[in-house]
Amino acid sequence: MSDIKGFCEPRFDAVREALAASLGKDDVGASAAVYVDGEPVVDIWGGYADADRSVSWERDTLTGVNSTTKNMTALCALILADRGRLDLSAPVAAYWPEFAAAGKENVLVRHVLSHTAGLPDLSRLTAVEELYDWESVTADLAAQAPEWEPGTAAGYHALTFGFLVGEIVRRITGRSLGEFFAEEVAGPLGADFHIGLSAEHDHRVAPLIPPLSLTDEYAASAPLGPDGARREHTGAVIQVKDTNSVAWRRAQIPAVNGFGNARSVARVQSVLANRGSVGGVRLLSPQGCEPAWQEVFCGDDRVLRTPMSWAVGFGRFGNTFGWGGWGGSLVVSDPGSRMTVAYVMNQMVDRDQRDDNRGMEIVMAAYGGLH
Repeated sequence: MSDIKGFCEPRFDAVREALAASLGKDDVGASAAVYVDGEPVVDIWGGYADADRSVSWERDTLTGVNSTTKNMTALCALILADRGRLDLSAPVAAYWPEFAAAGKENVLVRHVLSHTAGLPDLSRLTAVEELYDWESVTADLAAQAPEWEPGTAAGYHALTFGFLVGEIVRRITGRSLGEFFAEEVAGPLGADFHIGLSAEHDHRVAPLIPPLSLTDEYAASAPLGPDGARREHTGAVIQVKDTNSVAWRRAQIPAVNGFGNARSVARVQSVLANRGSVGGVRLLSPQGCEPAWQEVFCGDDRVLRTPMSWAVGFGRFGNTFGWGGWGGSLVVSDPGSRMTVAYVMNQMVDRDQRDDNRGMEIVMAAYGGLH
Protein backbone atom coordinates (compact mmCIF):
# COMPACT_ATOMS: atom_id res chain seq x y z
CA MET A 1 0.00 0.00 0.00
CA SER A 2 1.36 3.41 -0.96
CA ASP A 3 1.99 6.25 1.45
CA ILE A 4 -1.02 8.58 1.27
CA LYS A 5 -0.70 12.21 2.33
CA GLY A 6 -3.36 14.77 3.18
CA PHE A 7 -6.45 14.41 5.35
CA CYS A 8 -9.45 12.13 5.28
CA GLU A 9 -12.36 12.11 7.70
CA PRO A 10 -12.55 8.64 9.31
CA ARG A 11 -15.94 7.83 7.80
CA PHE A 12 -14.35 8.18 4.36
CA ASP A 13 -11.38 5.89 5.07
CA ALA A 14 -12.50 3.69 2.17
CA VAL A 15 -11.50 6.52 -0.19
CA ARG A 16 -7.98 6.54 1.25
CA GLU A 17 -7.82 2.76 0.91
CA ALA A 18 -9.04 2.92 -2.70
CA LEU A 19 -6.41 5.49 -3.67
CA ALA A 20 -3.68 3.54 -1.90
CA ALA A 21 -4.71 0.36 -3.69
CA SER A 22 -4.71 2.15 -7.05
CA LEU A 23 -1.26 3.62 -6.41
CA GLY A 24 -0.04 0.16 -5.49
CA LYS A 25 -1.38 -1.29 -8.73
CA ASP A 26 -2.09 1.01 -11.69
CA ASP A 27 -1.24 4.56 -10.71
CA VAL A 28 2.08 6.39 -10.62
CA GLY A 29 0.81 9.57 -8.95
CA ALA A 30 -2.73 10.62 -8.14
CA SER A 31 -5.02 12.68 -5.94
CA ALA A 32 -8.58 12.24 -4.71
CA ALA A 33 -10.94 14.69 -3.04
CA VAL A 34 -14.46 14.68 -1.68
CA TYR A 35 -16.59 17.71 -0.79
CA VAL A 36 -19.85 17.40 1.14
CA ASP A 37 -22.08 20.41 1.90
CA GLY A 38 -19.45 22.64 0.32
CA GLU A 39 -16.71 21.55 2.71
CA PRO A 40 -13.74 19.24 2.11
CA VAL A 41 -13.96 15.86 3.85
CA VAL A 42 -11.22 14.13 1.83
CA ASP A 43 -8.11 15.73 0.31
CA ILE A 44 -5.42 13.12 -0.33
CA TRP A 45 -2.59 12.42 -2.73
CA GLY A 46 0.35 10.10 -3.20
CA GLY A 47 2.86 8.54 -5.55
CA TYR A 48 5.10 10.28 -8.03
CA ALA A 49 4.88 13.14 -10.51
CA ASP A 50 7.12 11.47 -13.10
CA ALA A 51 7.36 8.15 -14.90
CA ASP A 52 10.77 7.46 -13.35
CA ARG A 53 9.21 7.75 -9.87
CA SER A 54 11.92 10.15 -8.77
CA VAL A 55 9.76 13.21 -7.98
CA SER A 56 7.06 12.94 -5.33
CA TRP A 57 3.49 13.99 -6.08
CA GLU A 58 3.01 16.94 -3.73
CA ARG A 59 0.02 18.81 -2.35
CA ASP A 60 0.24 21.42 -5.12
CA THR A 61 1.13 19.11 -8.02
CA LEU A 62 -0.92 19.86 -11.14
CA THR A 63 -1.61 17.72 -14.17
CA GLY A 64 -3.63 17.94 -17.36
CA VAL A 65 -7.17 16.62 -16.89
CA ASN A 66 -8.19 16.63 -20.56
CA SER A 67 -12.00 16.56 -20.93
CA THR A 68 -12.63 16.90 -17.21
CA THR A 69 -12.03 20.55 -18.17
CA LYS A 70 -15.48 20.59 -19.83
CA ASN A 71 -17.09 20.68 -16.38
CA MET A 72 -15.32 23.98 -15.70
CA THR A 73 -16.21 25.49 -19.05
CA ALA A 74 -19.87 24.54 -18.58
CA LEU A 75 -19.91 26.15 -15.13
CA CYS A 76 -18.80 29.47 -16.66
CA ALA A 77 -21.81 29.39 -19.00
CA LEU A 78 -24.19 28.58 -16.14
CA ILE A 79 -22.82 31.51 -14.12
CA LEU A 80 -23.49 33.90 -17.00
CA ALA A 81 -26.97 32.43 -17.43
CA ASP A 82 -27.69 32.86 -13.73
CA ARG A 83 -26.61 36.51 -13.96
CA GLY A 84 -29.04 37.10 -16.80
CA ARG A 85 -26.28 37.74 -19.33
CA LEU A 86 -26.75 34.49 -21.26
CA ASP A 87 -30.08 32.95 -22.28
CA LEU A 88 -29.69 29.19 -22.63
CA SER A 89 -32.71 29.11 -24.97
CA ALA A 90 -31.45 31.89 -27.24
CA PRO A 91 -29.79 31.29 -30.63
CA VAL A 92 -25.99 31.26 -30.45
CA ALA A 93 -26.09 33.89 -33.21
CA ALA A 94 -27.71 36.35 -30.80
CA TYR A 95 -24.27 36.63 -29.19
CA TRP A 96 -22.10 35.60 -32.13
CA PRO A 97 -23.76 36.89 -35.33
CA GLU A 98 -21.36 35.21 -37.77
CA PHE A 99 -22.40 31.84 -36.35
CA ALA A 100 -25.75 31.98 -38.18
CA ALA A 101 -24.01 30.97 -41.44
CA ALA A 102 -24.53 27.61 -43.17
CA GLY A 103 -27.93 26.90 -41.65
CA LYS A 104 -27.02 27.43 -38.00
CA GLU A 105 -29.39 30.32 -37.26
CA ASN A 106 -31.54 28.03 -35.10
CA VAL A 107 -28.69 26.48 -33.08
CA LEU A 108 -29.45 27.36 -29.46
CA VAL A 109 -27.00 27.88 -26.62
CA ARG A 110 -28.39 24.78 -24.88
CA HIS A 111 -27.69 22.75 -28.05
CA VAL A 112 -24.02 23.70 -27.84
CA LEU A 113 -23.86 22.82 -24.13
CA SER A 114 -25.63 19.46 -24.59
CA HIS A 115 -23.58 18.19 -27.56
CA THR A 116 -26.63 18.42 -29.85
CA ALA A 117 -25.49 21.35 -32.04
CA GLY A 118 -24.32 19.11 -34.89
CA LEU A 119 -20.72 20.36 -34.81
CA PRO A 120 -18.76 17.47 -33.27
CA ASP A 121 -15.71 17.92 -35.50
CA LEU A 122 -13.44 20.73 -36.66
CA SER A 123 -13.83 19.98 -40.36
CA ARG A 124 -10.87 22.03 -41.57
CA LEU A 125 -8.40 21.05 -38.87
CA THR A 126 -5.32 19.23 -40.18
CA ALA A 127 -2.74 19.69 -37.41
CA VAL A 128 -2.82 20.01 -33.64
CA GLU A 129 -0.95 23.32 -33.88
CA GLU A 130 -4.01 24.86 -35.54
CA LEU A 131 -5.91 24.45 -32.26
CA TYR A 132 -3.73 27.18 -30.78
CA ASP A 133 -5.20 29.84 -33.10
CA TRP A 134 -8.47 30.84 -31.43
CA GLU A 135 -9.62 33.30 -34.10
CA SER A 136 -9.08 30.81 -36.92
CA VAL A 137 -10.83 27.90 -35.19
CA THR A 138 -13.88 29.92 -34.17
CA ALA A 139 -14.15 31.49 -37.64
CA ASP A 140 -14.12 28.00 -39.17
CA LEU A 141 -16.82 26.84 -36.73
CA ALA A 142 -18.95 29.86 -37.59
CA ALA A 143 -18.73 28.96 -41.29
CA GLN A 144 -19.31 25.23 -40.83
CA ALA A 145 -22.61 23.50 -41.58
CA PRO A 146 -24.09 21.21 -38.91
CA GLU A 147 -23.92 17.43 -39.44
CA TRP A 148 -27.55 17.01 -38.35
CA GLU A 149 -30.53 19.18 -37.52
CA PRO A 150 -29.51 20.85 -34.24
CA GLY A 151 -31.34 19.53 -31.21
CA THR A 152 -32.51 16.31 -32.88
CA ALA A 153 -29.45 14.17 -32.12
CA ALA A 154 -26.37 14.20 -29.92
CA GLY A 155 -22.73 13.62 -30.81
CA TYR A 156 -19.95 14.30 -28.33
CA HIS A 157 -18.26 17.62 -29.20
CA ALA A 158 -14.83 16.55 -27.96
CA LEU A 159 -12.88 19.65 -29.01
CA THR A 160 -15.51 21.97 -30.44
CA PHE A 161 -17.40 22.23 -27.12
CA GLY A 162 -14.74 24.50 -25.63
CA PHE A 163 -14.41 26.77 -28.65
CA LEU A 164 -18.17 27.15 -29.01
CA VAL A 165 -18.86 27.88 -25.34
CA GLY A 166 -15.67 29.89 -25.05
CA GLU A 167 -16.54 32.16 -27.97
CA ILE A 168 -20.03 32.77 -26.55
CA VAL A 169 -18.42 33.75 -23.24
CA ARG A 170 -15.90 35.97 -25.04
CA ARG A 171 -18.60 37.75 -27.02
CA ILE A 172 -20.56 38.49 -23.84
CA THR A 173 -17.70 39.39 -21.48
CA GLY A 174 -14.77 40.40 -23.69
CA ARG A 175 -12.65 37.82 -21.86
CA SER A 176 -11.30 34.47 -22.92
CA LEU A 177 -12.83 31.45 -21.21
CA GLY A 178 -9.60 30.98 -19.26
CA GLU A 179 -9.61 34.60 -18.08
CA PHE A 180 -13.28 34.48 -17.11
CA PHE A 181 -12.75 31.24 -15.20
CA ALA A 182 -9.68 32.59 -13.39
CA GLU A 183 -11.36 35.85 -12.37
CA GLU A 184 -14.91 34.69 -11.66
CA VAL A 185 -14.44 31.11 -10.43
CA ALA A 186 -10.93 30.03 -9.46
CA GLY A 187 -10.00 33.36 -7.88
CA PRO A 188 -13.02 33.74 -5.58
CA LEU A 189 -12.85 30.07 -4.57
CA GLY A 190 -9.07 29.94 -4.13
CA ALA A 191 -9.08 26.96 -6.50
CA ASP A 192 -5.79 25.91 -8.09
CA PHE A 193 -7.29 25.08 -11.50
CA HIS A 194 -6.23 26.69 -14.76
CA ILE A 195 -7.66 26.62 -18.29
CA GLY A 196 -4.45 27.16 -20.14
CA LEU A 197 -1.38 27.37 -17.92
CA SER A 198 1.13 30.19 -17.50
CA ALA A 199 4.87 29.56 -17.24
CA GLU A 200 5.00 30.29 -13.49
CA HIS A 201 3.24 26.96 -12.84
CA ASP A 202 5.29 24.75 -15.17
CA HIS A 203 7.50 23.44 -12.37
CA ARG A 204 4.45 21.95 -10.63
CA VAL A 205 3.16 19.96 -13.60
CA ALA A 206 3.17 16.17 -13.54
CA PRO A 207 3.29 15.18 -17.23
CA LEU A 208 0.74 12.65 -18.39
CA ILE A 209 2.22 9.16 -18.77
CA PRO A 210 1.04 7.06 -21.73
CA PRO A 211 -0.57 3.69 -21.02
CA LEU A 212 1.74 0.78 -20.29
CA SER A 213 3.50 -0.58 -23.38
CA LEU A 214 2.62 2.58 -25.35
CA THR A 215 4.70 5.69 -26.14
CA ASP A 216 3.99 9.40 -25.96
CA GLU A 217 2.64 9.05 -29.51
CA TYR A 218 -0.42 7.33 -28.00
CA ALA A 219 -3.37 9.17 -29.53
CA ALA A 220 -6.93 9.96 -28.56
CA SER A 221 -8.83 7.54 -30.79
CA ALA A 222 -11.57 8.66 -33.13
CA PRO A 223 -14.83 7.15 -31.84
CA LEU A 224 -16.79 4.67 -33.95
CA GLY A 225 -19.16 5.92 -36.61
CA PRO A 226 -22.78 4.83 -37.21
CA ASP A 227 -21.71 1.87 -39.35
CA GLY A 228 -19.34 0.55 -36.69
CA ALA A 229 -16.29 1.93 -38.48
CA ARG A 230 -14.12 4.69 -37.12
CA ARG A 231 -15.47 8.15 -37.82
CA GLU A 232 -13.56 9.88 -40.57
CA HIS A 233 -10.85 11.75 -38.71
CA THR A 234 -10.05 15.37 -39.42
CA GLY A 235 -6.32 14.74 -39.58
CA ALA A 236 -5.45 16.39 -36.28
CA VAL A 237 -4.61 13.46 -34.03
CA ILE A 238 -3.92 14.55 -30.45
CA GLN A 239 -1.12 12.57 -28.85
CA VAL A 240 0.16 12.45 -25.29
CA LYS A 241 3.24 14.42 -26.36
CA ASP A 242 0.93 17.22 -27.48
CA THR A 243 -0.86 17.44 -24.14
CA ASN A 244 2.52 17.58 -22.39
CA SER A 245 3.89 20.35 -24.62
CA VAL A 246 4.45 23.97 -23.61
CA ALA A 247 2.38 25.15 -26.59
CA TRP A 248 -0.60 23.13 -25.34
CA ARG A 249 -0.31 24.62 -21.86
CA ARG A 250 -0.21 28.19 -23.14
CA ALA A 251 -3.16 27.81 -25.50
CA GLN A 252 -6.89 28.23 -24.90
CA ILE A 253 -8.57 24.89 -25.64
CA PRO A 254 -11.33 25.02 -23.02
CA ALA A 255 -12.72 21.56 -23.77
CA VAL A 256 -9.50 19.82 -22.88
CA ASN A 257 -6.52 21.84 -21.62
CA GLY A 258 -7.35 22.41 -17.98
CA PHE A 259 -4.71 21.78 -15.31
CA GLY A 260 -5.45 21.00 -11.71
CA ASN A 261 -5.64 18.32 -9.06
CA ALA A 262 -8.49 16.53 -7.33
CA ARG A 263 -8.81 19.22 -4.64
CA SER A 264 -9.30 22.04 -7.14
CA VAL A 265 -11.60 20.04 -9.39
CA ALA A 266 -13.81 18.98 -6.47
CA ARG A 267 -13.85 22.44 -4.93
CA VAL A 268 -15.04 24.13 -8.10
CA GLN A 269 -17.63 21.52 -9.02
CA SER A 270 -18.99 21.29 -5.46
CA VAL A 271 -20.50 24.73 -6.11
CA LEU A 272 -23.11 23.06 -8.31
CA ALA A 273 -23.73 20.16 -5.92
CA ASN A 274 -24.15 22.57 -3.00
CA ARG A 275 -26.77 24.93 -4.40
CA GLY A 276 -24.36 27.54 -5.73
CA SER A 277 -21.87 28.15 -2.94
CA VAL A 278 -18.79 26.58 -1.38
CA GLY A 279 -16.84 27.62 1.69
CA GLY A 280 -19.01 30.71 2.16
CA VAL A 281 -18.47 31.93 -1.42
CA ARG A 282 -21.60 32.05 -3.62
CA LEU A 283 -21.11 31.87 -7.38
CA LEU A 284 -24.70 31.35 -8.49
CA SER A 285 -28.21 30.90 -7.14
CA PRO A 286 -29.67 27.51 -6.21
CA GLN A 287 -31.90 27.70 -9.28
CA GLY A 288 -28.92 28.56 -11.46
CA CYS A 289 -27.36 25.17 -10.66
CA GLU A 290 -30.29 23.09 -11.85
CA PRO A 291 -29.51 22.99 -15.60
CA ALA A 292 -26.40 20.94 -14.71
CA TRP A 293 -28.58 17.91 -14.02
CA GLN A 294 -31.71 18.63 -16.05
CA GLU A 295 -31.83 16.36 -19.06
CA VAL A 296 -31.71 17.98 -22.50
CA PHE A 297 -31.10 14.87 -24.58
CA CYS A 298 -31.45 11.14 -23.97
CA GLY A 299 -30.56 8.57 -26.58
CA ASP A 300 -27.67 7.16 -28.57
CA ASP A 301 -24.72 9.52 -28.90
CA ARG A 302 -23.57 9.43 -32.53
CA VAL A 303 -19.92 9.94 -31.65
CA LEU A 304 -19.54 7.97 -28.43
CA ARG A 305 -21.68 5.15 -29.82
CA THR A 306 -23.38 4.60 -26.48
CA PRO A 307 -26.67 5.70 -24.89
CA MET A 308 -26.17 9.06 -23.19
CA SER A 309 -28.16 11.49 -21.12
CA TRP A 310 -26.86 15.02 -21.65
CA ALA A 311 -27.72 17.93 -19.37
CA VAL A 312 -26.63 21.54 -19.95
CA GLY A 313 -22.87 21.07 -20.06
CA PHE A 314 -22.62 17.75 -18.26
CA GLY A 315 -23.15 14.05 -18.67
CA ARG A 316 -26.08 12.88 -16.54
CA PHE A 317 -25.85 9.51 -14.79
CA GLY A 318 -28.92 8.66 -12.73
CA ASN A 319 -29.06 11.25 -9.95
CA THR A 320 -25.49 12.41 -10.57
CA PHE A 321 -23.73 14.52 -13.18
CA GLY A 322 -20.17 15.26 -14.28
CA TRP A 323 -17.61 14.12 -16.83
CA GLY A 324 -14.16 12.60 -17.11
CA GLY A 325 -11.04 13.05 -19.20
CA TRP A 326 -8.97 11.00 -21.65
CA GLY A 327 -6.69 8.78 -19.60
CA GLY A 328 -8.78 8.52 -16.45
CA SER A 329 -9.51 11.75 -14.53
CA LEU A 330 -13.08 12.14 -13.32
CA VAL A 331 -15.48 14.32 -11.35
CA VAL A 332 -18.96 13.29 -10.22
CA SER A 333 -21.45 15.46 -8.34
CA ASP A 334 -24.60 14.37 -6.53
CA PRO A 335 -26.91 17.31 -5.76
CA GLY A 336 -29.16 15.11 -3.61
CA SER A 337 -26.29 14.28 -1.26
CA ARG A 338 -24.53 17.62 -1.89
CA MET A 339 -21.38 15.61 -2.60
CA THR A 340 -18.69 16.01 -5.24
CA VAL A 341 -15.91 13.47 -5.80
CA ALA A 342 -12.83 14.03 -7.96
CA TYR A 343 -9.91 11.87 -9.04
CA VAL A 344 -6.89 13.17 -10.96
CA MET A 345 -3.85 11.13 -12.01
CA ASN A 346 -0.87 11.14 -14.38
CA GLN A 347 -0.84 7.47 -15.48
CA MET A 348 -3.21 7.06 -18.41
CA VAL A 349 -5.12 3.86 -19.15
CA ASP A 350 -6.13 2.86 -22.68
CA ARG A 351 -9.83 1.94 -22.51
CA ASP A 352 -9.46 0.08 -25.83
CA GLN A 353 -7.15 -2.36 -24.08
CA ARG A 354 -8.86 -2.68 -20.69
CA ASP A 355 -11.48 -1.18 -18.43
CA ASP A 356 -10.45 1.75 -16.28
CA ASN A 357 -12.38 1.72 -13.01
CA ARG A 358 -9.98 3.81 -10.92
CA GLY A 359 -12.12 6.93 -10.74
CA MET A 360 -15.37 5.06 -10.18
CA GLU A 361 -13.81 3.07 -7.35
CA ILE A 362 -13.01 6.37 -5.64
CA VAL A 363 -16.59 7.55 -6.22
CA MET A 364 -18.15 4.36 -4.84
CA ALA A 365 -15.86 4.46 -1.81
CA ALA A 366 -17.04 8.02 -1.14
CA TYR A 367 -20.68 6.93 -1.15
CA GLY A 368 -19.82 4.46 1.59
CA GLY A 369 -18.92 7.41 3.81
CA LEU A 370 -22.36 8.97 3.52
CA HIS A 371 -24.09 6.12 5.35
